[in-house]
Amino acid sequence: MRRRSRSLFRLPRPARCRAAGGRSTERQLDGYGLDVQEKNVRRWCREAGHRLGRTIYRDEGRSGTLESADRPGLADALTEVEDGTADGIIAPTLDRFARTLVVQEAILAQVWKHGGRAFTADTGEVHPDDPDDPMRTAMRQMMGVFAQLERSMIAARLRHGRREKAAQGGYAYGAPPYGWRAHQKELTPEEAEQAGRDRARQLRDEDGLSYREIATALDAEGIKPKRGERWHPETVRRVLAHETPYTLRRR
Repeated sequence: MRRRSRSLFRLPRPARCRAAGGRSTERQLDGYGLDVQEKNVRRWCREAGHRLGRTIYRDEGRSGTLESADRPGLADALTEVEDGTADGIIAPTLDRFARTLVVQEAILAQVWKHGGRAFTADTGEVHPDDPDDPMRTAMRQMMGVFAQLERSMIAARLRHGRREKAAQGGYAYGAPPYGWRAHQKELTPEEAEQAGRDRARQLRDEDGLSYREIATALDAEGIKPKRGERWHPETVRRVLAHETPYTLRRR
């Protein structure tokens, strides 16, 4: 990840910010972990005079190519901007908001639509479009294009590596889904997560609960998701939609 030495300026109005960070599978290779991201965000807010909320929203293992609805941490941060709980949202770098140009622009548009402000810890405020300054929009979108290109090149290398691993035998399809773990090059059931999957299925099929209601029930019962501390409706949907791993279905 790029590191820049630059002066930080106090902005005209201190903002109450919510931080959003993430690390997808391919981004784990850059060494820019969540702890480092949080440290940089906190330092920037302190030096720029903004107040960071207590909650740091994290989307561990979530790709930056996904829209906000598929990234629970980001979705929660955006909701706080929408309802006025927060004045803005901050990410360590622009490509932590998104790794594709379309998603990047959609997220920023959502923030600005509700009168919010967007910041990054390396460059400061990401200003809304200005018809009198088209270069502002062009430079921001160019950064998005190169972030998307970088992600695509990393993904291509990972696919090549996985094909090589699969050719040698063994599980080579990324992080195991909920309910399973990789052991000695094979997927094996994870008992606690299998129980969680069964409970989610029961709440759906027998109790007729919605994904949001199932998420609330699983949290209340102390059943943990594979990543993070609490369930989100989208996480429940994915667990129930992919009940059998791809490699097992092929056998």
